[in-house]
Amino acid sequence: MGSLEGAVAVITGAGRGLGRSIAEELARGGAKVVINYANSKGPAEELVKKLGEDQAVALQADVSDVGQATQLIEQTIEHFGRIDILVNNAGITIDKTMKKLTAEDWDKVVQTNLNSSYYTVKAALPHFTEQSSGKIINISSFVGQAGNFGQTNYAAAKAGMIGFTKSAAQELARYNVCVNAICPGFMETDMFSDVPEEVREKIKAKIPLGRIGSPEEIARAVRYLVVDGDYITGQTMNINGGIYMQ
Repeated sequence: MGSLEGAVAVITGAGRGLGRSIAEELARGGAKVVINYANSKGPAEELVKKLGEDQAVALQADVSDVGQATQLIEQTIEHFGRIDILVNNAGITIDKTMKKLTAEDWDKVVQTNLNSSYYTVKAALPHFTEQSSGKIINISSFVGQAGNFGQTNYAAAKAGMIGFTKSAAQELARYNVCVNAICPGFMETDMFSDVPEEVREKIKAKIPLGRIGSPEEIARAVRYLVVDGDYITGQTMNINGGIYMQ
């Protein structure tokens, strides 16, 4: 792509956390950004105000629902006229051991964390193929590679994103669409802030670099794949401080 200037990016789950940082980073480079949210209306609209209404728009959609995910892409085209970048970042956790995990807990996490990626890519595909270009980045997790106690639903969904990324990359390469995944480690987000301090210290002790990552580090990796990743597709970028090494 070479430059973000004038490109249009959709970031799911962008009201807070990693998605917010990604939206800010892409907007800083000149991209117009769609800040998707399911429930974080206030933070999403505040981010639009910060970035400017000519450069950003907040669109509500629960991307775990195929109809709403499709509408998100359609509204993006209506508002900005095109889509160049799709970042599938929306995700939730419902952490329980298998003994306590219900079918509803399983389905909700898989729908939000994995199926939503298929829904958004499927909806955006005609636009990417018509313009013969596009960048798709799926935010997975090291948990999808290494597993984690009490996270069978989350691990399965995030592992599924990696497999989806590789297959989609093979199918879409003919249209000059690159598809990659990023696997963050533990990051300083709202999701992690609820972890008790003593547990945080135990986690940090397991990370070779000895610290928790920042959302901005993931955002910069997204920008790199978009701007400089024209010959990168089907890959998984691990940004985890060394907690998991392939």
